[in-house]
Amino acid sequence: MEKTVGDFFLLFRLFGSKEREALKIAAQYLDKEHINDLATFLKQKKISFSEVHLPLSKELFSEETSSGNEEKCIAFKAEIADADLATYIIDANQEIQKKYFRRQFSSFAAIAPTIFPKLIAPHIIGHEMIKRAVALQLFASEPIHILLLGDPAIGKTDIIRSASEFHPISSYGLGSGMSGVGLAVTTIGDMIEPGLLPLADQGICCIDELNLLKEESRGSLYNAMEKGFITYDKKGQHLRLDARVRVLATANPLGDKFTGKTISQLKKQIPFDDALLSRFHLVFLVKKPDTYQFLKIADAILKQKQKTFTKTDHDFIKSYVFHAEQLNVTLPEVYHQDIVSFVHDLKKKEKESLFEISPRLVVGIMRLVQARARMCMREKVNQEDIVEIKTIVERAMEIG
Repeated sequence: MEKTVGDFFLLFRLFGSKEREALKIAAQYLDKEHINDLATFLKQKKISFSEVHLPLSKELFSEETSSGNEEKCIAFKAEIADADLATYIIDANQEIQKKYFRRQFSSFAAIAPTIFPKLIAPHIIGHEMIKRAVALQLFASEPIHILLLGDPAIGKTDIIRSASEFHPISSYGLGSGMSGVGLAVTTIGDMIEPGLLPLADQGICCIDELNLLKEESRGSLYNAMEKGFITYDKKGQHLRLDARVRVLATANPLGDKFTGKTISQLKKQIPFDDALLSRFHLVFLVKKPDTYQFLKIADAILKQKQKTFTKTDHDFIKSYVFHAEQLNVTLPEVYHQDIVSFVHDLKKKEKESLFEISPRLVVGIMRLVQARARMCMREKVNQEDIVEIKTIVERAMEIG
C-alpha cells in the first residue's frame, strides 16, 4: 500500500469518541495486531466503520431474540481504491462476523428447537412434525436418512429445497432422468467431476422424485447411504469418492397419488422395494389434506404475515449449524432402556405401520436425540430430547 507524507501527519490526529468506541468494539473480536492496523487506517482516513446489530431479522425472531439483541458489532469499509487494503478489510470483517455469531450462539441455542422448524419452507402451511425432523437432520453428525413419500403438489419439494439452503454442505437434484453415474460422478468429455452424492459429503443430499430414479441406477445411492462412499469404474479408471451423506428425499406413490386407506392398499402403492426403503431411518407418509385440514390451512395462510430472511440470516444459521455439528454428544445410559422400551412398543404395533420396525430405527433414534442436543448446543442428551424424538417417530409411523 502506497504511503504519503499526508499519511504520516495524520498519524498524530486524535481519535473522536465514535472512533474510539468502534475500536473498542472491534477489540472484542480481533487480536491486538489487527486493532493496531485498523487504528492506523482509521487515523489516515483510509477506512470507515458502521455499527451493526444481531443479524437475525426482527420480522422472524423479534419475540424470541429480543433479550439477546443488545450486543454491538462493527463493520469496516475501505475508503480508498487499494486492492490489498480491500482484501484486508474483507478478512477482518469476516473474522469479526464469525466471532460475533459465536457470541450469539448461547442465547440462540435456547430457542433453536422453536426457530429451526419455522425456517424450513415457512411459506408451506402445516407438516410441522416433518419440518421438525428435517431440522434435526441438519445437526446429525452421523447419517440420518429421511424420505417424504406422498401425493404431488403438497410441499415436499419446497421442504427439501429449503433444508438444503441451511446446511454448509448440500446438494440438490432430481431423480427423474438421473443415472447412477450422475449420482456418483458427472462426465464432460474426458473430465470426471463429483456427482450429487460426493458433492454433499458430510452434508445433506436432497433428491426430489426419487421414485423416478431407475432401479439399475440405485447402486451408488445404496453405497452412499450404507457405507459412506461411491465408486466409479469406466474406461480403465477406478475412483472411490467419500459420500458420507444424510439423504433427504421425496417420492410419489405408484399411480402418482395415494388411494385407499387400509395398510394393504397403501403398501401396494409404495414405489420402492425393501432394499431401498429399509435404508431410511424415517419415512413420512404425506397425503393431501381433507376438507377440514384444508380450511385450517386456508385460515392460516390468510393470517400469515410476510416474513423476510436476509443473506446475513442465512450466514448466521449456517455458521450455527456448522459450529453445533462439531459437538461430541453423549447419550447417558439412563435413557437406553427408555429407547428400547419405546421401540418394543412400536414393534408390537408393527402391523399398523407401512414399514418394518428394524434395528435401523433404534440407530436412527439414537442419532436423532443426539442431533437435538446438538441443536441446543449441549454435549449431553436430556429427557426433552427423548420426548421430542418419540413424538416425531410416532408421527412417522402414522398412515393417516
